[in-house]
Amino acid sequence: MDSVLFCIKSFLLGIVEGITEFLPISSTGHLIVFEDILSFNASQQYINTYSYVIQLGAILAVIVLYRKKILRTLQNFFPKKENGIVVRPYAQTGLRFWVMLAITCIPGFIGVLLLGDIADTYLFNPVSVSIVLALGGVAMILAEKFCKKAPVTPQSEGWLQVSVKQAIIIGCFQCLSIIPGMSRSASTIIGGWFAGLSTTASAEFSFFLAIPVMVGMSGLKLIQLGGFGAMNATELVSMVIGFVVSFVVALFVVKKFISFLQKKPMTVFAIYRIAFGVFVLILALCGIVSFTAAEA
Repeated sequence: MDSVLFCIKSFLLGIVEGITEFLPISSTGHLIVFEDILSFNASQQYINTYSYVIQLGAILAVIVLYRKKILRTLQNFFPKKENGIVVRPYAQTGLRFWVMLAITCIPGFIGVLLLGDIADTYLFNPVSVSIVLALGGVAMILAEKFCKKAPVTPQSEGWLQVSVKQAIIIGCFQCLSIIPGMSRSASTIIGGWFAGLSTTASAEFSFFLAIPVMVGMSGLKLIQLGGFGAMNATELVSMVIGFVVSFVVALFVVKKFISFLQKKPMTVFAIYRIAFGVFVLILALCGIVSFTAAEA
């Protein structure tokens, strides 16, 4: 019975991860709250490993959904000439796009090296996370109102034409996601607005950016945690369940999210962040959640 209950909890947490990973509402904030509410009792090493594995499930959903666009960047990777005429300049190559992604990753990589441990040590607590959730919501409202300049267009592929300057701006904003509760998606979308991208282009660039960032980070963390050798059968099955559920739910959520952004503003997510931040603070004050830096 305990094994069944453990797997059910893993199933529910997979749903939470799949819903929240690519929405600008902080998947970390939601996972830590629901892990406490569901009493997901396991070793800290297992919980950390589980969290990174289900993140990989969510990122696999993006790879599957955007496989045609990814393949297109690889097929058109290099500049091309025909009869001495340039038919595919560097500006239109997949090489340029992936170089822009690499440039965007650099500020965040430096930020994690310099500030990652400090942020987890001093800011990974209920009060701090709840405040960051709420302030992030306010920042989204203000940024969308005053900084978003480009129109929201369903056909926009601005993610493919991101400039060096825009890549650096988005990369710098991604550093905000080091703060627990901020959300990588929210940080990069706000950065996209400041850089002059449309909401849909910002969101899609954020999805592509998640591929190297999340695969690299989750893979490194899993190596540091020592893999899966010490897990029992229930824990392994539970992890597979979480991975699959996260993947399936994220497939649905990402498609609906882009469709939503083509028609509606981001205000609804900002308001939700503020409300959820207040909710987390109340839970903390009532002693229902009490996560620590070890759970980061």
